[in-house]
Amino acid sequence: MPPPHPPAHRTSSISPVIDYEPPPVGAPAHGPCPTPSPAAMRRPTVRTLRPAPAAATPRRAEPPLPRAAAVFADTALRRVLEVTNRRRPVAQLRPLLVPGLYDAVASMVAHAPPGAAVLQRIRLRPAYTVDGETRAAEVFATYTRGPRTRAIAGRVELLEGQWKVTALQIG
Repeated sequence: MPPPHPPAHRTSSISPVIDYEPPPVGAPAHGPCPTPSPAAMRRPTVRTLRPAPAAATPRRAEPPLPRAAAVFADTALRRVLEVTNRRRPVAQLRPLLVPGLYDAVASMVAHAPPGAAVLQRIRLRPAYTVDGETRAAEVFATYTRGPRTRAIAGRVELLEGQWKVTALQIG
């Protein structure tokens, strides 16, 4: 039987971080910064207001969103939050979400944090238009769960004549 091979030499993929920053200008090379005086902490700062520079390129006017997209997005996000609150069955999301997204949300419901989620604000922005008609929109909203404010974002698309949620991220 041949002798076993010695283990290969392993190199570490971790290397120490080199301190490459020079000491602050005008401050001692070592030692903490002095504590500001109470008067300096309460000193008002006077700043002159300047007008913002004009944009180099004018903004294009976004095409108007169909009212149906806004109503659908509001309904869909509220229903998603109600399902995560366990106030509605997951099956009620099936007509609103594309199949892959439905499965992801259904699996997420079991791990949803406790507390009621309440939708606060919702905004839509056109994402895809054909001949001046909006076919997809980006949706972003805030909701509260307990004392915290959180975000939810997604995309709604007009698929086969019906609006559907095609992407969703719940924060």
